[in-house]
Amino acid sequence: MPLYDCMLLLKPHVTKERLMDLVARVGKHAYRRNGVITNIKSFGVVQLGYGIKKLDGRHYKGQLMQMSMMVTPNFNKELHYLNKEDRLLRWLLVKQRNTKYGMEFLDEDDVKSEMNQLRRRPQNYGRILDGDEDDDDDDDDDDDDDYEEYEVNQDEDDKEEK
Repeated sequence: MPLYDCMLLLKPHVTKERLMDLVARVGKHAYRRNGVITNIKSFGVVQLGYGIKKLDGRHYKGQLMQMSMMVTPNFNKELHYLNKEDRLLRWLLVKQRNTKYGMEFLDEDDVKSEMNQLRRRPQNYGRILDGDEDDDDDDDDDDDDDYEEYEVNQDEDDKEEK
């Protein structure tokens, strides 16, 4: 599924509860179509370059939200119920081009090394369960020297609080 950005420009006086209700409604719609919401950003109230005329007047400011999601390509046609939404000034669905995700994100050498690691894991799996695996690769053992330990006397702390 391709990655899309859904930009929502809401009226500036819309409360956060109603704003979250609309975002949740779009998110549930994507989820019902086997989509995944990957990111939600709020840009707060923004000044618009020109006034957007609606039935309740002309708006020069708006609340801008961005929802990134992986959905099917026909999802754009299913969002037309947003046209009747009185809280919205504008909405836009933009497909992100040249976005790589999954195995496409890795270059050819990385893919080969990842695949080799996946092939080796079943062989090492039994040793991990038995506890016979060598821990030579772990650098976590040296981290203990970086921290100093302090003892705290509870009686002194209680006296200071009183």
